[in-house]
Amino acid sequence: MIEFQQVHKAYTVQGRQIPALQPTDLHVRRGEVFGLIGHSGAGKSTLLRLINRLEEPSGGRIIINGIEVTALDANGLRSFRRSVGMIFQHFNLLASKTVAENIAMPMKLAGGHGSADIAQRVRELLVRVGLSEHAQKYPAQLSGGQKQRVGIARALATGPDILLCDEATSALDPQTTAQVLQLLAEINRELGLTIVLITHEMDVIRRVCDRVGVMDGGVIVELGDVADVFLHPQHPTTISFVQESEDDDFVTDEDWQQVQGSIVRLTFLGESTYAPVLGRVARETGIDYSILAGRIGRIKDQPCGQLTVALSGSESQALAAREQLQAAGVTLEVIRA
Repeated sequence: MIEFQQVHKAYTVQGRQIPALQPTDLHVRRGEVFGLIGHSGAGKSTLLRLINRLEEPSGGRIIINGIEVTALDANGLRSFRRSVGMIFQHFNLLASKTVAENIAMPMKLAGGHGSADIAQRVRELLVRVGLSEHAQKYPAQLSGGQKQRVGIARALATGPDILLCDEATSALDPQTTAQVLQLLAEINRELGLTIVLITHEMDVIRRVCDRVGVMDGGVIVELGDVADVFLHPQHPTTISFVQESEDDDFVTDEDWQQVQGSIVRLTFLGESTYAPVLGRVARETGIDYSILAGRIGRIKDQPCGQLTVALSGSESQALAAREQLQAAGVTLEVIRA
């Protein structure tokens, strides 16, 4: 759906070229929720805004749904942008317009829609985002979550194929964030929209995304399915995001020195997350274990869990335990043999 071919971007500041995005190749699949995570200045906002050419690339090719966006003239770009909706961090609603008028604005600007069609479309979108009773209110009368729902409805007004989310939940409290993410997941599932969102919160990625790119210094340093990246981070930037999201300071090197036996990390996905696998393997092999750290949760709709475990016993018992755990579908990483 979205393809970057060696796309890069640099800004000129006082006669100096400041790179914001290094030459990047990227594919976003049709119908997926793709997340970009990175600290401030990592280049994620620049990459997002290159998709609909709110930022002009310094070089490379951007191909969206078979159209080379970088080759479009002004008229072609205006037509293309109708297929791309955008949700902003600070809502960007018109204070002097009602909720219904804000949602209708993209259709009025695009032209070619009668007033009856616009009114019907607005009613449909208000139902979808749960704001039917607020149609005649003004933005100042709404909560932050309600304003963002208006922003989502407005982004959907022209029936886009792609939805871009620019830190869409960073101005919201945790409960409202969860509600907005659930709404985005429903939109993705029911309408089949391709969604690209940027955030600095790993929990947002874990809740709603299918794949994620981790950015640092204008480079995508890690890319993959959310479960793989979240449970088995490789790059230091990714590891720091995962640790921040889990408050992962429960086991120190000093703690591990006090632990007898080997230390392994067990990763459970799907049905095995809630199965008593570890207890069964301990009984059958005679291995002793102690749980040093752990977490159980969900990645999008998939249950998952990780346990850091110390295994005590003979070498043959430890080998048998590892083999049985792997046979049960548990991913096993040896931290200390």
